Amino acid sequence: MNLWLTLAVNSIALGGLLFLLSAGFSLIFGLMRIPNLMHGSFFMLGAYFGVTFLDRGMNFWLAAIASGFAMALIGAMVERFFLKRLSGQELPQVLLTLGFSFIIADLCLLIWTGDPWQPTTPAHLRGAVQAAGMFFPIYRLVIVGVAVVIAIALWLMVDWTRLGAMIRAGVDDAPIARMVGIKVSQLFTLIFALGAALAAFGGVMGAPYLSVYPGLDAEMLPLALIVVILGGTGSLLGALVGSFLIGFLYNFGQALFPDLAYVILFLPMVLVLVLRPQGLFGKVVP
Repeated sequence: MNLWLTLAVNSIALGGLLFLLSAGFSLIFGLMRIPNLMHGSFFMLGAYFGVTFLDRGMNFWLAAIASGFAMALIGAMVERFFLKRLSGQELPQVLLTLGFSFIIADLCLLIWTGDPWQPTTPAHLRGAVQAAGMFFPIYRLVIVGVAVVIAIALWLMVDWTRLGAMIRAGVDDAPIARMVGIKVSQLFTLIFALGAALAAFGGVMGAPYLSVYPGLDAEMLPLALIVVILGGTGSLLGALVGSFLIGFLYNFGQALFPDLAYVILFLPMVLVLVLRPQGLFGKVVP
């Protein structure tokens, strides 16, 4: 019973982190029609920024927010000065983001060395909550709570604001959105920056749980890709459902069937690609 409970709590916490990583990635993918292969680097670099801020005595939440702002600025610059010049050229854009991911990985190794960094859990988030005779770690519950709050905020933004209407239009049909006067190019920059900020925030939130080390980007990016493929590009609901689904498959698969862990993880993605290529909650791309 304790094993199943532990796996369930860990799966939910991982699902929350994956949502922070994949929500922006899904919107970027939906708008720009390319997989941003440096999105995992945003997660890792943001985590490194966060642990550096924490090492210098900054408050945990301020460190997470500051890291998010820094990564939003970097993401906006990458999109505006590099990706925009390759607008409509999917393969060069993919190769560019892949190249940036290698550059960021080497810079992180140079600056922060190859030793893992694992900040301590903030003092006010330590301990566990007892319910029905069981104990639940407070910090992992907070990760889930933060993910839910951000999911609600993104849902309100996308479904109930003018900006959200423009984002939905750009995701559904970018050429038509341009014809009716929506500045899709500026939406690209805004969503790219927002996605980078969310990934960095998630990286800082995950640092006490996952630790920060070289190669973290390469581990998180495939999970985000699977989430987006399962849930559907541009769908926040798909990103939310897919994140928790992959969180459970990843943890339970590695614990119960270690030899088949990646089969269990990738098989649902293959089935979705075959049976419903647009994803569980995605729309058919025109």
